[in-house]
Amino acid sequence: MSFEKIGIRPAEILLPAPDVKPETWACVACDQYTSEPEYWLKAYETAGDAPSALRLILPEYDLKHSEQRIPEIHAAMAEYLRKGMLVPAVNPGFVLCERTVPAGKRLGLVCAVDLEQYSFEKGSLPLIRPTEQTIASRLPPRLVIRRGAPVELTHIMILIDDPERTVLEPLQAKKDSLRKLYDFDLMMNGGHLAGWAVEGEENLGHVEKSLNALLDRLGNDPLLLAVGDGNHSLATAKAYWNEIRDTMPEAERETHPARFALCEIVNIHDNALLFEPIHRVLTGVQHGEVMDAWRKYASVRGMTLSESGEGHRFTVVSPEGEEPVVIGNPEGDIPCETVQLFLDEYLAKHPNVEIDYIHGEQSLRTLAGGKGCMGFLLPEIDKHTFFEDVKKLGVLPRKTFSMGEADEKRYYMEAKRI
Repeated sequence: MSFEKIGIRPAEILLPAPDVKPETWACVACDQYTSEPEYWLKAYETAGDAPSALRLILPEYDLKHSEQRIPEIHAAMAEYLRKGMLVPAVNPGFVLCERTVPAGKRLGLVCAVDLEQYSFEKGSLPLIRPTEQTIASRLPPRLVIRRGAPVELTHIMILIDDPERTVLEPLQAKKDSLRKLYDFDLMMNGGHLAGWAVEGEENLGHVEKSLNALLDRLGNDPLLLAVGDGNHSLATAKAYWNEIRDTMPEAERETHPARFALCEIVNIHDNALLFEPIHRVLTGVQHGEVMDAWRKYASVRGMTLSESGEGHRFTVVSPEGEEPVVIGNPEGDIPCETVQLFLDEYLAKHPNVEIDYIHGEQSLRTLAGGKGCMGFLLPEIDKHTFFEDVKKLGVLPRKTFSMGEADEKRYYMEAKRI
């Protein structure tokens, strides 16, 4: 099987032992609820003294305590391995997971991706690429965790562009013949999660052949795997691999576990995967002043700003109401980029103005209707052009899209040795 071409590998995947309750083991991604410590305190209360992935991660709301927490995380990982609380469940293989969220059942394939075929460097065109800008300042705390960690857990979700549903959906159709690994309700309103082992020559062969078939249709500089969630975690794994790869013999590099990062592959065309734009709201502004500044900004750059016509469309929301805006001859390749380029310059000139990034149209309307506020309601994300947009732009502007609400993000369940 030629997995090398498609950037993934079957792996030894670890799961909590049968006597560990999955309901208290699995928890949401570390980069969620960063301004809501009460969410995480409730999660710790829910887990109690039971073995839990909560003790193996550092929620970003608690980064200020990283010096204390990171040694505790490393110690918990070692303890769970030593006491057999985290054990091999698939070797080698994948895990087909089925996550029930309000929109339906979202399919994923947990696998190991080859970090030699991934890069977040600007201008690089690897098989596996980020979709949004990687912010270097977010890597150091994650890198300290990884340097001393015997295992990794994953909240990384990587997208494939498979409109004909040739990779994951055939596995779902035969899931009754696969070995079930887990089936339980997630804590803290996370929905339901079930998983099956994808192993054996026939099933592994299907994954290899179907992904190779996708790759064969992509032409030059193919983008097969696009990082949707967990970009900074994958970038951390890459940075750590770069640190250690040259310290080992070349033969060892081929199979060293740190070369591979655990991820979940999801089809962008999955009906239960909701792509939602992230809107913008300014505080400390006057609607008229911002619009005047925008008209001047547009005019200097050969753009037009009107209520109709051809161009990038969005809606401005303020205490004065809502108005459609169309930017003709836009400088950005997508509406989010066009809006963000103006906002970046405006914010640089007005340091007292603050920006926030908002999920949900109603939330944006509520916030933007307040005194001294103004919002930018961005259009829906087109799944069918998403991969082409990423290829065209290199990376999308920061905070372009969200894959579902916070409690629909990936929960930590599987693990892999590094």
